[in-house]
Amino acid sequence: MSASSNERIIVTIEGGVADVRLNRPDKMNALDQAMFDALIETGEQLARMQDLRAVVLSGEGRAFCAGLDMGRMAGMLSGDGGSSESESDSIGGGRLGKRTNGISNRPQYACMVWRELPVPVFAAVHGVAFGGGLQVALGADVRYVAPDTKLSVMEMKWGLVPDMAGMVLTRGLVRPDVLRELVYSARVLSGTEACELGLATYVADDPRAAALEAARQVAQKNPDAVRAAKRLMAVVERGDNAAILQAESDEQDRLVGSPNQREAVLANMEKRAPRFNPAR
Repeated sequence: MSASSNERIIVTIEGGVADVRLNRPDKMNALDQAMFDALIETGEQLARMQDLRAVVLSGEGRAFCAGLDMGRMAGMLSGDGGSSESESDSIGGGRLGKRTNGISNRPQYACMVWRELPVPVFAAVHGVAFGGGLQVALGADVRYVAPDTKLSVMEMKWGLVPDMAGMVLTRGLVRPDVLRELVYSARVLSGTEACELGLATYVADDPRAAALEAARQVAQKNPDAVRAAKRLMAVVERGDNAAILQAESDEQDRLVGSPNQREAVLANMEKRAPRFNPAR
């Protein structure tokens, strides 16, 4: 894969790892309609790739993502949600309640598509991740942040609430009272504090290098087991004990004795690199 048709996102793939980079550096990768479309289209393309092992999501230039494009924000003053007529089904115009992509509307799906990918997603966050930009990062399974990164649940600054799946994606990451304070105050956190509170996973001087290394390590594991683990974690996050126990058993039944599982055992016993088939 090369740059998407609107060039808002660049994708390169090597060794089963997709390096996905938001590519609007002059606007700090702010979210305009083209960026929303590119996030969704790219995620959907990656979801169909059986050879895909892991994804790294980062931003070109000075920032990961500064949030909603200011032109769209200004459009809210006129009551249209910052949307043109062609966009009104997905953003603004009183139509946000419409489900367009499964359980999500289109802006929510721009974040949820990364959580719903069948492989692990590692976000590398630098510069800023504000509002919708933070929610895109929250769609990843794991977030590496630079210590001086600025992050904020910023919607309250503009008289809004987080509405790009942030309330789903922060669940279990931070204590409810901490999340309430972050939403109410819209204050800016450093990467270090974000990690301490649970919004980020690890602090790294070079988040992209750290995320790529983690993704490459995952790419060396049994791809069937990795995808099974991601499905299992989705069940865990819903919190039903009976469903979790059943999912553990069902996923393990599918893995035990499968070709890639046998190869994982043999490679370890023979002290060599594994030679896995594409995920089933």
